[in-house]
Amino acid sequence: MIRVVLAEDQAMVRGALSALIGLEDDIEVVDAVADGEAAWRAVQAHAPDLLVTDIEMPGLTGLELAQRIQRHGLATRVVIVTTFARAGYLRRALEAGVTGYLLKDAPAEQLADALRRVHGGGRAIDPELALEAWGDVDPLNERERQVLRLAGDGLSAGDIAARLNLSQGTVRNYLSEAIGKLGVSNRIEAYRLARQKGLL
Repeated sequence: MIRVVLAEDQAMVRGALSALIGLEDDIEVVDAVADGEAAWRAVQAHAPDLLVTDIEMPGLTGLELAQRIQRHGLATRVVIVTTFARAGYLRRALEAGVTGYLLKDAPAEQLADALRRVHGGGRAIDPELALEAWGDVDPLNERERQVLRLAGDGLSAGDIAARLNLSQGTVRNYLSEAIGKLGVSNRIEAYRLARQKGLL
């Protein structure tokens, strides 16, 4: 039996995915939760074979969950099921140790097949997205991404500096680098473009 923890913040989608997975004789949903922190607690409590998670959730994102599982050396394998068909997200997911990346508009029968493949040690990645991911280079480093994300949340350079224990000059340098790398003229445009490409 393949034991699954499901993390999805939209109740209707969570219920539908849980019901869909529950139709399979060899796959069992041991817990279904609505946010990232609850997902982390469920992974620790149940030690499931698979965590099936969305990317954007309250608390911890799916990518942060995958990174935490990887950092703690847990055996749970991560499958992301999302609406985000963006190469940047897929690339960051693979770096975080994710072995499955499926889009929510994929045919329902693909989900169970993907879960079995990942459980068996393979990968299940949306093929069109995989092709796009390797043709598109991520220009940002992790610190630039962090600073840009906070700038997009409306924080000033001073607020970002205090949050990240950096000087204001260093924060301005990171923002300037990100703006230059993305080929835009200000931090708002940089944030929007980075979000659109899935770099944040």
